Amino acid sequence: MMKTLVATLVSLALTAPALAAETSEQEALKLRLDELNEELEYLSDRLDKAERHTATDRIQFSGDFRVRAHTLHYQDVTWNPAMLVDFNDFGAKAMSGQLGDPNNPNSPLGALMASNPALAEAFMSGQLQGVMPMVLAPKQTYDVNNDILYNTRLRLNLKAQVWDNVSFAGRLTMYKNWGDSTGVQVFDSWRSFTMDGTNSGNTSGDWLRVERAYFDWKNIADSNFYLSIGRRPSTYGPPTQYRENELRGGTPSGHLVNFNFDGATLGYRLGEITGIEGQVLRFCYGQGFESQWGNGEMYGDIVTKDTHLGGFNIDALNDGTHFLQLTLFGAKDVNDGFKGLMAFPTQLAGIFAPTMYQDMQKFDDFNFVTRVQPSSVIGDMYLGGIGYAYEGDSGFVGFASLGWTRTESNGNAGLFGGMLADARFEAALNADGTEILMVPVAAQDAGDHDGYGAYVGIQIPAPGGKFGLEYNYGSEYWTPFTQAQDDPIGSKLATRGHVGEAYYIFDINPKMHIKLSGLYYDYEYSGSGTPVGAPQKVEDILAGTAYSMLPVVDTAYDINATLALRF
Repeated sequence: MMKTLVATLVSLALTAPALAAETSEQEALKLRLDELNEELEYLSDRLDKAERHTATDRIQFSGDFRVRAHTLHYQDVTWNPAMLVDFNDFGAKAMSGQLGDPNNPNSPLGALMASNPALAEAFMSGQLQGVMPMVLAPKQTYDVNNDILYNTRLRLNLKAQVWDNVSFAGRLTMYKNWGDSTGVQVFDSWRSFTMDGTNSGNTSGDWLRVERAYFDWKNIADSNFYLSIGRRPSTYGPPTQYRENELRGGTPSGHLVNFNFDGATLGYRLGEITGIEGQVLRFCYGQGFESQWGNGEMYGDIVTKDTHLGGFNIDALNDGTHFLQLTLFGAKDVNDGFKGLMAFPTQLAGIFAPTMYQDMQKFDDFNFVTRVQPSSVIGDMYLGGIGYAYEGDSGFVGFASLGWTRTESNGNAGLFGGMLADARFEAALNADGTEILMVPVAAQDAGDHDGYGAYVGIQIPAPGGKFGLEYNYGSEYWTPFTQAQDDPIGSKLATRGHVGEAYYIFDINPKMHIKLSGLYYDYEYSGSGTPVGAPQKVEDILAGTAYSMLPVVDTAYDINATLALRF
């Protein structure tokens, strides 16, 4: 269109001299043509800029970049594995001949006795009766020191205004350790297990994951209701944003929830009615696990169930100085794990896969990667809490959060246990009747358990930035959904025990800071961060009177330095 306009003007300019005889008129027309050309170039530039602006403004990009160096130290790491075996059931099956002839070394029972002479002697002498621990390997206690661990986190934020009252938001995250993009870790703790809900908080590799992707539909039918659906902003919620030196990063209480999930939120802006600033009521629903699509069972032979989440999150007050939040939600049909990948530990292969272990010893620096999935529905969970934060004009911040968790076991259990209960194993023959297997049949001492957690902190102005102190405590059965918190030792807010943290943040400019931090963990009970298995006193595991299928840490500390910027 622009070329056509220019051509028309040029044609007019060339035709005018033919109609006018005077040279002065020709010069005037030429001057006018030059002026028009200048105006057209100016308009063309403006139009091009407007077109580019419209195209690029469809999606707005921002982000943050963080580099962190850790020195990690774990004291008295203890591995003392055992399983609870019903020896009365074992004895009855052995006496009836179901397990083969004990005097025949080629029978399943004879082979078991021959390979475990101490177990055979204890059983024959009557020392093994009722449900007792069957020790699987000698107790080991050691320290672990990772003097330097570097990692990098890149987060890209996406925003788009779809319509006057409809918007889209997303976040892509890369989080990796320097020199490592394997994406799969050796399964020595539940934190090392790669799964959907924790990928954004676990170092995985040099690729971007979709941490968030959702739309907001506000003022539906000119009301105070709004609807949001997609991968939820359910990480880095209050009051955890202060230690991150960020604005509020997620909707639910960060003391109770730091976990990625897919779902929907229906909200109502109560403040428009009550007059209380920032008051919002939200009903949240989500799915934490899909049991059928993609599982290993064939033809609908499914033993697990979908895990559904639902509850309320209320910002009772949010006026920029005072923040008060109430949270209550539940998870129905919790399974004994999630679908995901892990590198199978050689030590566990020696216990559970002796035939494979023979080959694995030839390649002691190899681990085979396997896809795992839950084996049973173990019960329901409920979480609730109240949190308050104060932000003063001087830069002072103080907060306190109290949390409650409740687990209700249905008595089922998988290999690693049931809902806050250990599994009870019984002897059974394998498919071809050649080997005795220990099969989990139920949760031992299953029941309902309440857990409690407290989280407090302050942040004060200091030369060049701010100084902060935080402390949190979790009881024996404390089980929040904070497994995506990106502390390398493990989510500090999921700790069953004590954690203290001190940090100093130096503000280089409004979009860049340096943070020096130290965290000290003092674990009182095992199993922090998972509802699977009975919590055991760490001091009893150290003493050898209690057992854990996975290594247990007594104390640990993390000293780290961070350089972060926003763009």
